Amino acid sequence: MLTLRQIEVIRAIMITGTIAGAAKLLNVSAPGISRLMKHTERTLRLKLFERRHGRYVPTPEANDIFEQINGVYRKVDDLQYTLARIERGGGVELRLGSVPSICHVMVPRAIERLKRKHPDLRIEINILKIEEALDYLLLGKGEIAAMSYKLDHPGLDFTPLAMGELLCIVPQGHALADRARISAREIVEHPLIGIDPNDPYGRIMSEIFVRQGLDFDMAIKARFGSTVCALVKAGLGIAIIDQFTVAHGSMQGIVAIPIEEPTQFQTYVAIKKDKAPSLYAETFVRLLREEMNAVVVPRPALDTLPADKR
Repeated sequence: MLTLRQIEVIRAIMITGTIAGAAKLLNVSAPGISRLMKHTERTLRLKLFERRHGRYVPTPEANDIFEQINGVYRKVDDLQYTLARIERGGGVELRLGSVPSICHVMVPRAIERLKRKHPDLRIEINILKIEEALDYLLLGKGEIAAMSYKLDHPGLDFTPLAMGELLCIVPQGHALADRARISAREIVEHPLIGIDPNDPYGRIMSEIFVRQGLDFDMAIKARFGSTVCALVKAGLGIAIIDQFTVAHGSMQGIVAIPIEEPTQFQTYVAIKKDKAPSLYAETFVRLLREEMNAVVVPRPALDTLPADKR
């Protein structure tokens, strides 16, 4: 039996015609090549090369062996090409969905890093409301979905993505704009803009008032967080929004203020049950989780803030 190393050495001598050339091609010492070649011929009980005018030429008896060796290398080349194509993402499309709050800033940042790793990968992104994610995954329209809420469904698996917090957003120049923190009780004293509390995403933001037993009135309701931010910027009221929507200064003209009460919420990645995610989906989720965790900043203790900022 020939080892892969022996096959490699035989082919190197075939290509270069000399021991020194084979050694240079394989980046090893010439004596080592010579010893291995002699050992191979003894093992096979077959002379593979004859030395003529300082060069090694194959013997007639070895032609079939060389043909098989070339066949092996052609298969190896095919394998290397396939592996390289997989690494670059060639001929593959990753279809993913995301709720708007995660898709606005976090998903593009993760996609940029994903494309650097797999430059030929084709990607289709769908913005989904939470209730739309069911059909999107169950009907095979997409492979994964980033969610701000966990659904109880026998056909879907939910994996924790990242913990986030809520913020109060006000227009620049607003009386509250210089506050370091604000309470839920103070927020309800101002005209409110938000997502319908009956919407799963809207419920995340309205629960802060429910837990405190506060009455609140949303003068303006919108479907997406980005729309809420635009309405706040226009001076039509203030709002509560998740930190991922306004991360990295993506929303100009507004000021985000931490809320005194606990506001943490869990985000998830959903996938169809009993379906293994692709390499690209797994990489995307890892990158998305990193991007989301990078914007989660520990809250300073209330007693460390100046009295006029509390």
